[in-house]
Amino acid sequence: MATTRQAHNVWEGDLLQGKGVVTFDSSGIGEYPVSWPARAEQPDGKTSPEELIAAAHSSCFNMAFSNGLAKAGNPPTRLHTKAEVTFQPGTGITGIHLTVEGEVPGMDEAGFTEAAEDAKKNCPVSQALGGTPITLTAKLV
Repeated sequence: MATTRQAHNVWEGDLLQGKGVVTFDSSGIGEYPVSWPARAEQPDGKTSPEELIAAAHSSCFNMAFSNGLAKAGNPPTRLHTKAEVTFQPGTGITGIHLTVEGEVPGMDEAGFTEAAEDAKKNCPVSQALGGTPITLTAKLV
């Protein structure tokens, strides 16, 4: 069954001086301020589209990775994934780097890296961002 999730943003003012608020409608987890300076300079307590993409990508990757590991008979004890989304003003999003550290009993480094690459390729967020270079560092801990 297909699902749809919703969020909305209200923006006031121009790009450089304006500000907005993104609201997570489906989950109801809150409202978060956004601004151009938070995107192109320092966050200063505000979020950005790139941070939201990083949150989505790290979550999706961990779901895909844990599922793939479990299906192969190696369920993870713990996965810690960081997504770094690089934004270049005037160009856009230029790349995403995923760094995953995992505790997976009975798995060697080569198998872990191979499974991580598969999850990176098959995670629905990775697929949605297919026009963006996505790199990966994977390590067993």
